[in-house]
Amino acid sequence: MFHCLDKQKPRSVVFVHSRTHLGGECKLNKEQFHEIAHGLEFSDLPFIWGLIKPNSDNSDQVDDFLPLGFVDRTSEKGLVCFGWVPQMEILGHPSIGGSLFHSGWGSVIETLQFGHCLVVLPIIFDQPLNARLLVEKGLAAEVKRNEDGSLSREEIAKSLRLAIVEEEGEQLRTNARKAGAAFGDHKLQDHYIGAFVEYLKNNIKKEVINRSS
Repeated sequence: MFHCLDKQKPRSVVFVHSRTHLGGECKLNKEQFHEIAHGLEFSDLPFIWGLIKPNSDNSDQVDDFLPLGFVDRTSEKGLVCFGWVPQMEILGHPSIGGSLFHSGWGSVIETLQFGHCLVVLPIIFDQPLNARLLVEKGLAAEVKRNEDGSLSREEIAKSLRLAIVEEEGEQLRTNARKAGAAFGDHKLQDHYIGAFVEYLKNNIKKEVINRSS
């Protein structure tokens, strides 16, 4: 896996956070899975995609979710890994330039700390809200959906290319690198957390005093 990444140019590879789903609760159907796969193929960008088999005795089920011939057609550009992948180590590799994922906040933090561009595909819960915030802050490109809400391979490819190689995405890449300096500073994060805890303590104490007086 890392041998293949070592061959790629810096910040040129897309890491797809999805496996058999986009996060623990975001399970995709076969049609959605195919659109993501075709979007990766249409983008003509190098990529790495980890696929973990669903809870099933059918060993071929994951293969069924990929378009026919997808692995062979993309073998020169992409790497599909069946099974667990070391996500943080992959994100930390210098060849990774961006990530396609659901915009869950945990994945946002993990990705931004390396200064990678975000390509977000929100599904449920807080993900649409997170995606909107990231787009407004100039940190992410959100994949546009069809009018019926379905995924479009063309839009997936378009968003990926914008984030990784297109000239129009240069500001996005610059913003992501700047954000990486803050998100990757663990001392700074500890300071913010400590300050927030102190704020809660002080304000709770004031509230208790006010209520008792």
